[in-house]
Amino acid sequence: MSSGAALRRDGKKLVRSPSGLRMVPEHRAFGSPFGLDEPQWVPDKECPRCMQCDIKFDFITRKHHCRRCGKCFCDKCCSKKVPLPRMCFVDPVRQCAECVLVSQKEMEFYDKQLKVLMNGATFSVTLGTSEESELMVCRLSNNQRYLFLDGDSHYEIEIAQISTVQILTEGFTPGGGNTRATGMLLQYKEPGAQDVTQMKFTASEDSNSNKKQSATWLAAMHKAAKLLYESRDQ
Repeated sequence: MSSGAALRRDGKKLVRSPSGLRMVPEHRAFGSPFGLDEPQWVPDKECPRCMQCDIKFDFITRKHHCRRCGKCFCDKCCSKKVPLPRMCFVDPVRQCAECVLVSQKEMEFYDKQLKVLMNGATFSVTLGTSEESELMVCRLSNNQRYLFLDGDSHYEIEIAQISTVQILTEGFTPGGGNTRATGMLLQYKEPGAQDVTQMKFTASEDSNSNKKQSATWLAAMHKAAKLLYESRDQ
């Protein structure tokens, strides 16, 4: 694909919704697989009272909609404005107390773990039932839509086609405190294929620094998988 075609495909546009300004993909199909759609707002006539504290709305007590869940609240219960990158908002938006906590936790993914995934890590990769493995650098594409694997071979796995992500660990204890991520099983469908393809990623044993980098990358991928499943279930 030419660079011009790639730029057109990944182009963005600024749109205004009742919730605020959003920077969204030109084409919906090319959006981030971790994104969420804007919720439908609960109609004003269906919420005479705050859906958190039950105070009645009037000329003094005004109603506000949470931009993440769409429910209706008073100012006290929906006063904070926090970033919501999963819905592509340009500026921080008003959210209820419950949604604020969720959005703030997600910001760690957008501030730190996305960068880890894009920087990549080295793994020994085994395809399907093969007994042979290949040393490859695995990283997330800048548009968040592909997993690139580079070694002697090259693979591009579309994130939206991933069906299962299983993180492999060792050193299990009942409390789980001493576990260490050592690899990953990934199942996905290739375009036009009926069967699921499986890949096994094993952390590189070259050095302690590589082990740490791989473990950090796997932890970020574990969080990415959770967001991916949430986006599909909305």
